[in-house]
Formats: sequence, structure tokens, C-alpha cells
Amino acid sequence: MRDGFVKVASVTPKIRVADVEYNADQVIRLAREAAQGGAKIIVFPELTLTAYTCNDLFLQFPLIRKAAQQLLRTAQETADLEALLFVGLPIEVSGKLYNVAAVLQKGKILGFVPKKYLPTYNEYYESRWFHPGKREVRDIEFCGQTVPFGMNLLFSCIPEETGENGKRQFCEEAEGLSRLLVSAEICEDVWTPDPPSTLAALAGANVIVNLSASVEVTGKSSYREQLVSMTSARLIAGYIYSSSGEGESSQDLVFGGQRLICENGSMLANSGRFTTGITYAELDVERLTTERRRMTTYLSEPSDEFRIIPFSLTVEETKLTRTFVRRPFVPDDRSDRERRCEEILTIQALGLKKRIEHIHAKSAVIGISGGLDSTLALLVTVRAFDMLNMDHSGIIAVTMPAFGTTNRTYTNAVTMSKTLGCTLKEINIKEAVQIHFRDIEHDPAVTDVTYENSQARERTQILMDLANQNNGMVIGTGDMSELALGWATYNGDHMSMYAVNCSVPKTLVRHLVHYYADFCGDEKLKEVLYDVLDTPVSPELLPPRDGEIAQITEDLVGPYELHDFFLYHVVRNGYGPQKVYLLAKRAFDGMYTDAVIYKWLRSFYWR
Repeated sequence: MRDGFVKVASVTPKIRVADVEYNADQVIRLAREAAQGGAKIIVFPELTLTAYTCNDLFLQFPLIRKAAQQLLRTAQETADLEALLFVGLPIEVSGKLYNVAAVLQKGKILGFVPKKYLPTYNEYYESRWFHPGKREVRDIEFCGQTVPFGMNLLFSCIPEETGENGKRQFCEEAEGLSRLLVSAEICEDVWTPDPPSTLAALAGANVIVNLSASVEVTGKSSYREQLVSMTSARLIAGYIYSSSGEGESSQDLVFGGQRLICENGSMLANSGRFTTGITYAELDVERLTTERRRMTTYLSEPSDEFRIIPFSLTVEETKLTRTFVRRPFVPDDRSDRERRCEEILTIQALGLKKRIEHIHAKSAVIGISGGLDSTLALLVTVRAFDMLNMDHSGIIAVTMPAFGTTNRTYTNAVTMSKTLGCTLKEINIKEAVQIHFRDIEHDPAVTDVTYENSQARERTQILMDLANQNNGMVIGTGDMSELALGWATYNGDHMSMYAVNCSVPKTLVRHLVHYYADFCGDEKLKEVLYDVLDTPVSPELLPPRDGEIAQITEDLVGPYELHDFFLYHVVRNGYGPQKVYLLAKRAFDGMYTDAVIYKWLRSFYWR
């Protein structure tokens, strides 16, 4: 919870129709179990206390009275729990019956949220017994208590921790949790064109709970999963869905008890159907807040139409069970990854195509090293030329051997360029750089940053001048990871006229080249591309050792898979160093020690 995570639970008890006391026993037992499991928001199904399929028993006073009594007992017997509980039941207000979500915490009834949209699929559905809820919030008398009643209720968290002398105090470390704002809707509400959760989210709610009794029919489960997932994405919210299950109906309906927990379009937990029990997940409130802040069209602001009900949670560490992928830029599923690679290559090529058209360039000039980045830039340029129906000979591939060039990378650069039908130019820069060393009085035996950068700047000068000669443009090869780390020579390889890889992280570059190799259909090109993929990443600016690459980038700057993980969560999610470190330790557990992760995280922020 100190890092914005809040553990939540969706619960389906095994109940008995109209056996209210028994059902309350199950709610109390499972609420305790879920709270013991660390859950701070616990959601039960629609009409949990009575069961959903009571039919005309809903018109009987004994059932309504019993439900009210057992709700009070439930509140009393869970008074030692600080979790926010959502329990379904029918209540009578001003002579009308409503299907509501009761919100309980620490023995108190914080509010009643009524269901608005009542299904009318047949004569036995809800509109026979219940009245639709209204947005307006008013206070009602319920069993001697005054309780807010209405759809426009929001439940706002006040994080606390125990300070000196046992006093409760606000915890600055839990700032992310202080943004936790919860609202409720009931079953059919989310299936409609105008769900109540939309206005609640615009008023600030970032966690939506849904107490449901969703009937099972063929094909409905997958639609339900898509609906809940996309609702969480559309609202940029967490969504906790709990549906009625076994024991609900003895007649012509079947309930699957499906429990879903989603966050901004991602399915964190899915119980599947035809089960009872508890499903847990941790929602990242800080991430949701960042996403909403980033989306300036998301016009979220407090609304006078909503009443805010405070509740408090003790700040404590949340034991994470959710996983975090090691390569967030690269899909794990192969077919999904292939679709993504094709899409990215097409976007890259289309962007370059438009630029070539716009400036009436006759050629494209690329420095080819035999490494991954320049290989991807060349492949993208070939695609762009194909889109323009331009001959590949207009692509001037320039290999510029120097002090660190190995035979392997040189051969791959030459073979690749020729196989693709490009115009290959070989310009050895050793002599030019030696003259430069003499001019600036630099000892060539000193292989320092001046030694390295002189080669990079000489190469860039050649590329720029060739572009002038051939009415062309220099295609940049550097990727997003290198840009983030500053791993490029200023006024050298960081310069170009169009950088096709600037939004592609290093971990993704490899998969794009691999995808191209898998489907290129040219065996000679395929062989070269696979060898490029097997070549260590290196700028090749230092002399080789025994003919092999002496300068391995990841030995110097750190593993790119770590840096890309850091980059994603810093830039995309806006996390601070402490949270990035926490997630990295979990994602790379067993692969890197905590000390190694910490070392390269410090390096990442320093760079």
C-alpha cells in the first residue's frame, strides 16, 4: 500500500435461496478469510443475503426484515475488519423495494447504492419487485441508523498509520493510496449504454465494484470478460466484478460465480466459471492516477452531485501476487508478437515514406555496421522504398571500417547490403581519423572517449556529405534505449535527418529483426540476419582482441532488458525509483540479484 497498491477480493459464497441467516454466516466467514488474506476491498454478489432468485418472496415482509437484521449482524461481526465490504440485499425505502449494495466498514453501514437498470427479460425479472435507483443521494432511516442512499455515492480512502504514542496519523508515503476513490454499480448497470460508473469515474472514482447475478448462457462468459475488461480500460479504473454462483437457483437458471478483477484493460484475475470462493488481485492506484493525468481529454473533476463518504485504511506493505513481465515492450505470445512486429515495421516504413516524398529525396544514406540497429534501419528503408516503387539502388549503404571493426560485422554489413540490392560504399576511415588525431594532438595509443568519439563523428560527417552529394537524407539508426541512456556520440551518431528507430527500445529491435528474418523468404538474407542477431551488441570503437569484439555494450552500460524495464515504468507509468526497484526485483527474481538490479537502476537514473 505504500507504493499505491491495494489488495482487493471478489467473493462468491455458496448460498441458499431465502435462507438469510445462513447466507450471512457465509458472508461473515468469507469476509474474515479475505481480510486475513490482505484484501482491503471485498465485493460480494448481488442480493447476497437473500439470494437473487427469491422471486415473489421479495414481496414478503419477513424476508425483507430478515435481510435488514442480518446486514446489521454482518456489520457487527465484521467490526474488527478495516476492509471495505460490499454486500447485496433488498431494502425498503418509502414503501418501495430497492436492490442495493450495502457498504460496510468497521461495524458501520457507510451507504446504500441502489441498482438503476432492472432487466425485464421475462415476467419473473426484477422490475416485478424492485424500483430503479436514482442518482440523488438522501439520508434514510435504516434500523435506527441514518444512512446515505443513492447512486451518487463515492467512498474515499484516508490512509493512516500508527505514530508515536499509538496515535493515528496521515502517512505521506501512502500518498498514492489517498487517491483511492471507490464507487459501486450492480450487474445490469454495466451492460447498458450509459453505466452509472461513467459519471462516477468522471467524478474521480478509480475503483468500480460490481455486485452481479449474471445468468449463464452459451457465449456469455467471453462477452462478460470483454465487457468488464474494456470498461476498466475506458474508465481508466480498477474494476472488481463478483457474480452469484452455486446454490443460487433451483429453477430454470444457472449462475456461474465468475469473479473478475481488471485494471485499465488488463485482466489481473479471472476465477473462471462454476466455482465459489475468493479471487484476489492487487490494483495499482498510482498507475491509474498517472494514466488519467496523462490523458488530458479525461475530464475528471469533483462533482457536487456526488457525496463523498470517507473511510480509513491502515498503511502497511502489500504482499504482491501479481506478476510483472520482464520485457514490457515485447508481447510474450508468439502470434501476438508477430502481429506487433508487422505493425511496427509498417508504421516505421510509412513514416519514412512520407518524409522521403515530402522533401523529394532521391536517395537514403545509411551507415551500416553489421549490428542490430543499423540492420533494422536498413530493413525499414527497404520497405519504404518498396512502398514508393523506388529502386533499392537509391539506398546508399555505407560501411566505414575503423579500428574496432571485426571481420564478422564487416562481412554481414556487406552481404546484407548487396543481397537487398542497395548501393554499397566502403570508406575506410582509419587514415582520416589518424589525421584528426594528429591535428588535435591526441595519442592514438590512448583509447579513451576522444579516441572513440572521433571515429563516430568522422562517420557522421561522411554520411551527411554523401546525402548532400546524392540529394538524399541520412537515416538514423539509434534506438530509444540508447537515447534514454545517452549512449550515443554527441554530434556523431545521435544526428540524422530521419531516425526510424528512435521510438523502438533495444529489446524490441531484436524481435523486429528476427521477425523479418523468419518471413523474408531469401535464404541468404535470412542467414545473415540470424548471424547479426547472434552478434554481441557493440559500438566497435576499440581494437578487437584476437579478431573478436572487445567492447560489449551491456558490460559497460548494463543489461538492456533491465534498462528497458526501468524505462517503461518510469516513462509510461510515472513510477519513482523505489517502486521501479520493487517491481524489478519481483520481475527478475532468480535472474538478477537485488544488488545487480540496484546497481543498474542507479546507473539508469544517473545517465
